[in-house]
Amino acid sequence: MSSRATISSMSTYAILGCGSVGHAVAEELVERGKDVLIVDRDEARVEALRDQDLNAQVADIRDEEVAGLVADRDVVLIMASDVEANEAAVANVRERNDEQFVVVRASDPVTSDELTELGADVVINPSSVIADAALRALESGELEYKARQLADVIEGTDGRLAIVTHDNPDPDSIAAAAALNAIADHLGVEADILYFGDIGHQENRAFVNLLEIELTPYEDVDIDDYDTVALVDPAKAGEVSIDREVDIFLDHYEVDEEFDAEFADVRPNVSATSTILTKYIQEFDLSVSQEVATALLYGIRAETLDFRRDTTPADLTAAAYLYPFADHDTLEQVESPNMSPETLDVLAEAIANREVQGSHLVSNAGFISDRDALSQAASQLLNLEGITTTAVFGIVEDTIYLAARSKDIRLNIGRVLSDAFENIGEAAGHSTQASAEIPLGIFTGIEATEENRETLLSLTEEAVTQKLFDAMGVESESSGSSNGN
Repeated sequence: MSSRATISSMSTYAILGCGSVGHAVAEELVERGKDVLIVDRDEARVEALRDQDLNAQVADIRDEEVAGLVADRDVVLIMASDVEANEAAVANVRERNDEQFVVVRASDPVTSDELTELGADVVINPSSVIADAALRALESGELEYKARQLADVIEGTDGRLAIVTHDNPDPDSIAAAAALNAIADHLGVEADILYFGDIGHQENRAFVNLLEIELTPYEDVDIDDYDTVALVDPAKAGEVSIDREVDIFLDHYEVDEEFDAEFADVRPNVSATSTILTKYIQEFDLSVSQEVATALLYGIRAETLDFRRDTTPADLTAAAYLYPFADHDTLEQVESPNMSPETLDVLAEAIANREVQGSHLVSNAGFISDRDALSQAASQLLNLEGITTTAVFGIVEDTIYLAARSKDIRLNIGRVLSDAFENIGEAAGHSTQASAEIPLGIFTGIEATEENRETLLSLTEEAVTQKLFDAMGVESESSGSSNGN
């Protein structure tokens, strides 16, 4: 089979059985300039085909000599509605020539398997083809309908549109917001992107700065100054507190809290909100700017871990659409930011304090000022030989923050943190990355002061480490830290 020519190089075709399906295929191939020979046992049909200047001959496709008649053809399409005749034709062609590319029509999954066993390269089930076409048409029509609804809400804005991201927004949330801003601008509506928390992760800061995405802290504005409010990608960040009703809601996660929005599009069948916004960009036939295309592509890549996590066909087609418009030099700069001194200190502390059990690593980074450095430390430690799961935690004021990463397909790190801390804190995440926040007093009952910092650190390290290893299904060594020396 490996010696066969590619489809693009094939130029001679035979169609065995020329009913309505075969006729349609023949006309399309001839239109493309292909050399087509049609074989059918119905003399009247063959005569009609010849009247259309098509090369047609009378023969029963069951007959062995038909295989010889079409032996010089690159591709043989067996299109009769009689599946038994099709099976005989496939068997005859394959007995004579194993190099021709054979496409055959089936009637159901059972006959599809039978035809494949006889040697067909491609088996077409018309009912499946029709169903797929119907679903694609439905999807296209639904997107067109949703795009009109979204446009109606945006164009109904008298003043400005507020586009709100989640707490400490990640690239997917920021990119989706930037795309919605571009759509609003296309529709003649001015918008601002607002965010809660901080943009602390170095890659995220580089992402925003290099693409010159304008973001405004939520607390710096009065939300009542906006006529319309859109909430973008909030679900995995937990509750987002907006002091008024939401008009537009977009996410790729189902949410626990219901939003009574005028327009909502939630698609758990895709892996990034950036994918959803890319589809709207296409539906609005918007000339996407290089900055927005780059942001959306990075949003999809970041959310799917470069297409290694929960990637769907929709994510891939969206990325393929964006790829030619994106600035790949900027993407490279975003993905390789300089490491800040704070992050370097946290990483050094995490390396020194690591405890390893099997392929799982847990480390206490101590008292920190930049909680986003924890996720970078967890990612870096995942590169250690033999390590498949990492969890790094640190204390900021009266809260323990924890970041975890995993490449162990048997372990869902999001579920691990949920099992360990759901009753005493907040945990969120995926199978490969997750985070948690736990009030410090839960473990110690002691108020944090300069005098008792080391005591708090020691108590926290023991309790959190034990809980993590228990949730991972391994036992912590009672002797304390195992740093791999």
